[in-house]
Amino acid sequence: MIKPNFEIMASYNALMNKKIYDSISTTSDNVLWENKKAFFGSILGTLNHLMVGDLIWLNRFNQHPSYPTGFKALEPLKDFPLPTKLTQILYDDKHGFSRNRQALDQIIIRFIEESEESDYLMNLSYRNTNNDTFNKSFSMLLQHFFNHQTHHRGQVTTLLAQIGIDIGETDLLMLIPSVDGEWL
Repeated sequence: MIKPNFEIMASYNALMNKKIYDSISTTSDNVLWENKKAFFGSILGTLNHLMVGDLIWLNRFNQHPSYPTGFKALEPLKDFPLPTKLTQILYDDKHGFSRNRQALDQIIIRFIEESEESDYLMNLSYRNTNNDTFNKSFSMLLQHFFNHQTHHRGQVTTLLAQIGIDIGETDLLMLIPSVDGEWL
């Protein structure tokens, strides 16, 4: 079964994002926009890239062949901007970002809840931001989706540590149930 893995990843994603926006709630936007020479410049630049990637992929996932009219859980995507480039700034302040990040994380959780095991066995055709066409395993694309989030959140936690903010435990291990059903 593949779905339990994605359910844990969706919960982990939401929890880690909440830890990040809780940790930056009292930090000025100016500090969060300071160029730290990261790949996307600043903390908010990196967080915006994360959301851009999520929105691009979720809109692609909404073209899944099993859902000709799209996933019901992804209908609220119409209320979000549709990014056209990976460096696009969607929200220039932490409050706008945090509010929309929380809403997007709930969409992701509902999307995974709605999906079926059989969906993961299919391929998804999509176009990238350069308009190149690809046809790849839907389950592997979902794996990439969650890995991309983890990768860039790791960069953000490093940038936060550089300004004295520790968001605490970030290991996925804390969400994996033990064999007796207890959470670690």
